[in-house]
Amino acid sequence: MTETTVAPAAKAYKSRSQLADFFTRLVKKKPLGLAGGIIVLLLLLVAVIGPLIAPFPWDEIHTVDKLTSPNSQYLLGTDNIGRDLLSRIIRGARISIYVGLGASALNVLIATSIGMFSGYFGGKLDIIVQRFVDALLTFPMLIIVITLMNLIGTGITQVIIVLGIWGGIGWIRVVRSAVISIRQNVYIEAARAIGCSTSKMVTRHILPNITPVMIVIFSVAMSGNILGEASLSFLGFGIPPPEPSWGGMLSGEGRQYMYEAPWLAVWPGVALSIAVYGINMWGDAVRDLLDPRLRGGVGRYGSIGGKRIKGDKGKKQQNATEVAQ
Repeated sequence: MTETTVAPAAKAYKSRSQLADFFTRLVKKKPLGLAGGIIVLLLLLVAVIGPLIAPFPWDEIHTVDKLTSPNSQYLLGTDNIGRDLLSRIIRGARISIYVGLGASALNVLIATSIGMFSGYFGGKLDIIVQRFVDALLTFPMLIIVITLMNLIGTGITQVIIVLGIWGGIGWIRVVRSAVISIRQNVYIEAARAIGCSTSKMVTRHILPNITPVMIVIFSVAMSGNILGEASLSFLGFGIPPPEPSWGGMLSGEGRQYMYEAPWLAVWPGVALSIAVYGINMWGDAVRDLLDPRLRGGVGRYGSIGGKRIKGDKGKKQQNATEVAQ
């Protein structure tokens, strides 16, 4: 009777798309995360179609309209040499997206390769790698990043490389802990007993199971990389002029004409704040929804079809579902 009752629910749950389940829980449980996802989507859209929606070319100079306040022609005003601020902010969105995506992808690549290598093999190798990581993380990040930028030069490629490498080192321990947790499962021992090679073990058993962790690292690191690029550009070590980085706009004309033309500092700051806020909210929602420790089914909570059921009732229904499956 129990098996007949639970089996259809288990089959229906199996047939549901994981992506649809993720977005359903996002809408119901994480409204701020949904708002952040919309901001991220709009940011990506602006970065892709920026030249089509910008009212002027981002580097076009209107000498007779220097420091013009926002009006119907220049919606956000112009800068000290007559360039349209809205067009430059749209161009800056593309730069931020390039840095955010590129550096975050490099973060994931470095953290996954080194963390998985260290966590899977363990032993003395793991100790050496972790002590090396601990030693690197004792140095202030901003000082190291500025030093590296001085060595390799300024530019968008250099910013992506520096933020990607140094940021990836900070996530190594997260991947390592996830790999160690997976390595202790019974199916890993079974695969090892039947002679599964290391390469197959990693690609078929370890890597697919740490994919949620990799997604979380990417989404959370993206806002930090965008803010890092803005900080470097503000200090003069990031994207060189005339490229309109949001941080560079704050540091250059924004600071120089802060009292005469406050919109030069206000609008880049607003754009940067909205972008970082939206990506942070999206990253937090992705972490909460994908991290199994923050979902149901742990401790005294059961989880069926994405719903938490408290107490003994949850345990009984969860056990019945597992038997039916």
